[in-house]
Amino acid sequence: MPGFVSRNVVVIGVSAGGVETLGRLIKRLPRRFPAILFVAMHFPRNGISVLPQILNRLETLPAKHPQDGESVNLGQIYVAPPGQHLLVQNDQIKLSQGPKENGQRPSIDGIFRSVAYAYKKRVIGIILSGTLDDGTAGLALVKALGGVAIAQDPEEALYDGMPRSAIRKVDVDYVLPIEEIAARLQQLVNQPIGREAMMASDQPMEDEILAKDKAQRELGDHPGTPSPLTCPDCGGVLWELQQGDLLRYRCHVGHTYSADGLIAGQAEDVERALWSAVRALEERAALARRMAAQARGAARFKSEKQFMERAEEAEQNATIVRQVMLQSILTQTQEDLQREKVGEE
Repeated sequence: MPGFVSRNVVVIGVSAGGVETLGRLIKRLPRRFPAILFVAMHFPRNGISVLPQILNRLETLPAKHPQDGESVNLGQIYVAPPGQHLLVQNDQIKLSQGPKENGQRPSIDGIFRSVAYAYKKRVIGIILSGTLDDGTAGLALVKALGGVAIAQDPEEALYDGMPRSAIRKVDVDYVLPIEEIAARLQQLVNQPIGREAMMASDQPMEDEILAKDKAQRELGDHPGTPSPLTCPDCGGVLWELQQGDLLRYRCHVGHTYSADGLIAGQAEDVERALWSAVRALEERAALARRMAAQARGAARFKSEKQFMERAEEAEQNATIVRQVMLQSILTQTQEDLQREKVGEE
């Protein structure tokens, strides 16, 4: 059909439980699946990804970590590499080491947002297994720009946080188990959807968005409102950004958080601070014991006693902080396990 386009761009977000879940989906697609697939999965910091190799063993669509500036092609899976955001502009891959979103790089929200702006109603966005809510805001934009929103059935997901968040906050089109997602994809990519409303060149890139934000702030204007909260990554002031029903936070540098992501980031920040306190107290105790030994060698027994009292006090405080921290971690772990078991309504 001249002038008409197909819904042939698929963007997938997955986190915990991602390798197994993604593999189950990809192996159910035909070898000549006529679509471009973009995948963002959370990797450990400084981690090494072998996800393309794992997907290539399924012998369906070829998978790769793309290079910056590489052109996109049908029938290819592009996996965001560890430590880099994967963005798209003018049918080309743009890799970025820009600010993290929800403490992650690559960001699921970031790749969804970029692909949504680039391909509009040609996009099918899919949220699979994972904790917290990364991807919800990105999926909402996919839907707002005319794309199709799909969430994995939370009852089937290894970790149901991400799909439950998407279902709760986005008007998703389909909630399906993996097998049915694969079948639905094959139906959707063969449907013509009319003329595109906007070309890819009209999309704003992340650095342009951040530069515009900074310019507005310097002129005394800002698209959000200041909050009393600080960024867990850099300590800067966070601004509240209302995106439909979604509340997000962004600092001057560009670190961006959802509400759930910010809570998780704050928890990590507190844990780092507590471990720093334990280290400082234990170092103080060690130094006091060292000073006590020197005082004993010089027959200054009163000073020795004072230094030993300081050492004991520091050690007791370190023990208290350590116990509080470990109890907090245990409580949070139990809450996470319970949430994964019953889900959040």
